[in-house]
Amino acid sequence: MHKIPGALVILALLLMSFQQKPSSTKADVDKSRQVHYRQNRAPLKEKPYLELPLGSIQPKGWLEDQLLRMKEGMTGHLDEIYPEVMGKRNGWLGGDGDGWERGPYWIDGLLPLAYILDDNQLKEKVQPWIEWTLNHQTEEGYLGPIPFEKEPEPEPGLQKSMRRDWWPKMVMLKILQQYYEATGDERVLTVLTKYFRYQLQELPKTPLDHWTLWANRRGGDNLMVVYWLYNITGDAFLLELAEVIAEQTFPWTTIFLNEENYNDPATPWHYSQLKRYPFDPEEINALTVSKIGGMHCVNFAQGLKQPVVYYQQHPEEKYIKAAKKALWDVKKYHGQPQGMYGGDEPLHGNNPVQGIEFCSISEEMFSLETMLTITGDMAFADQLEKITYNALPTQAADDFMSRQYFQAANQVEITDRLETSYETEHHQGTDFVFGVLSGYPCCTSNMHQSWPKYVQNLWYATHDGGVAALLYAPSQVTMKVADDVALTVTEETGFPFRETVHFTLTLDKEAAFPFHLRVPEWANNATVTVNGTPWDGEVKNQTAIIQRTWKNGDQVELTLPMTLKSSQWYDFARAIERGPLVYALKIRDEKKTKDRGDHYGPFQEVYALDDWNYALHAEDLDNLSEAVEVVEKDWSGAYPWNLENAPVELKMRGVQLPDWKLVNSAPVFPAWWGGRRDTLVSKEITLVPYGCTTLRITEFPVYNFR
Repeated sequence: MHKIPGALVILALLLMSFQQKPSSTKADVDKSRQVHYRQNRAPLKEKPYLELPLGSIQPKGWLEDQLLRMKEGMTGHLDEIYPEVMGKRNGWLGGDGDGWERGPYWIDGLLPLAYILDDNQLKEKVQPWIEWTLNHQTEEGYLGPIPFEKEPEPEPGLQKSMRRDWWPKMVMLKILQQYYEATGDERVLTVLTKYFRYQLQELPKTPLDHWTLWANRRGGDNLMVVYWLYNITGDAFLLELAEVIAEQTFPWTTIFLNEENYNDPATPWHYSQLKRYPFDPEEINALTVSKIGGMHCVNFAQGLKQPVVYYQQHPEEKYIKAAKKALWDVKKYHGQPQGMYGGDEPLHGNNPVQGIEFCSISEEMFSLETMLTITGDMAFADQLEKITYNALPTQAADDFMSRQYFQAANQVEITDRLETSYETEHHQGTDFVFGVLSGYPCCTSNMHQSWPKYVQNLWYATHDGGVAALLYAPSQVTMKVADDVALTVTEETGFPFRETVHFTLTLDKEAAFPFHLRVPEWANNATVTVNGTPWDGEVKNQTAIIQRTWKNGDQVELTLPMTLKSSQWYDFARAIERGPLVYALKIRDEKKTKDRGDHYGPFQEVYALDDWNYALHAEDLDNLSEAVEVVEKDWSGAYPWNLENAPVELKMRGVQLPDWKLVNSAPVFPAWWGGRRDTLVSKEITLVPYGCTTLRITEFPVYNFR
């Protein structure tokens, strides 16, 4: 070995030092900013928007009221309201009772609610579920309720068996991820690493669909947490596991891209028609399973994100295309104006009396939130906004103490005689009534994640050290931007009922960073001002990116003009929309409590006090700006989601159709509209935001007097 003279060593070190100085380029500074929040680790594709730690975003105004109602309602008290499942016998607490999905479903909503509200009482309810799960992992890595040596006898109302099923563990994986983001508890990383090593060993022998089909359909939830852990630990085996999970998951990309989805979309199919993985595309094409219509409605909502989640490891455009085509197809064949789709277990067409399951709303919201951060595609934010501000508020009671298993775009009587549901026979007519256990109890447990996770996705960090507001609601965020600069942004707005969103920035020092604002697809001629001066930048891909040096106290105002429009739906019916909101006929109601003495418990039926059988005038739809009066009512910003508090109304003409009558309690469109023109009378009707209604007509027939 040759010795290098000391002087040369010193010279070499000086040269190396000089060569390293250019490393502080803008690209490297931008890269350093990413460490504030968790970015994808190579080889995963970089994400444009980064989630903030749980608790960074605080709801304000009516949105805070919404979460407090959840705290005082079922979300905060489900262990008392539903003790047979959520009590100490639950298998996720070590008991011999329910050991499948319902317990984790509840905690998946209760935990983010507890940490967003920073509520110690709610945290105390969450903690036993966390502690038992973290402290009872087996040596081999198994996680979850202890399997029975001998399957127990069935017990009414409990899901005691299937304890080894992979599916409910996927819900607990999401819970542990959220818990780590809120607390930094390192035990989570240890337990998840051990569990994922267990999965890598066991899945080749007992694949996702070994015990039930649910894990096979919902493997994207498992995959998502595997990638999350990889981004923290960098353990290479996790990418190997990701490929195994993707291979064993239902082939959503192939199904969604299949042109057969355009044929006979409502034909049901049975899961037994499809063999286990690997899935043969020719077999898929040959079976009716290729038709999007037969899918289970919640599986569709969860499966929607799987191609996009996998896209992070294999960034091929087909995965994004698959998710977008799925949304297009489900809207075309099963869609309703509030952003959801007819799905009363299977997807079931677009008749406006067709039921929509609450679990589908919860899960599609979470899928869209997941897809938005990965792609930065604002079409997903538009869809999320429509569902959240229309379908979501109406399906739970104002006090959050009861809910509908199914809702529909057109519902004017809610009783146990309503017979439009595929599940009517199974649930003795309780699918649409408001109750705790009416319909099926999965939604009683799973409804709680919707609002808290929406709050958690109101704000993001950007990949280049900035801040993004992609969904609008009264809120406040505290975060780091630029080079470790503390930022608080307060958002004051009457959105989605008002057009203006106002932001105030609080900084501990001046800093240069981008501020991203989404411009919804429905907003024409949106404007932005900074400290009162119009911003003249270009909006690209529905995003206004304001790049400047920000100072403490800076003000940004976004104005989103809300234009009236009509959209066409089932049997040429029309719906009225304005901005993000869909409007429905205002129908006062009378509620009656009923208790049949069965296991569904007491529930509420709802009856109309007003006429509901109205059509719209064809000529009015051609000129809505002249035909409709927009009435913005006095509103303090308080809880808006009922008829009494609705912040805005629309006044327009309607014509009453005597031949349109209830069929088994449902406002089914008749095959033919009778009645002489000279006997039909026009009246002024009032429409209110869909989310403020309980009874409603949303899809109106159109009557042409011309």
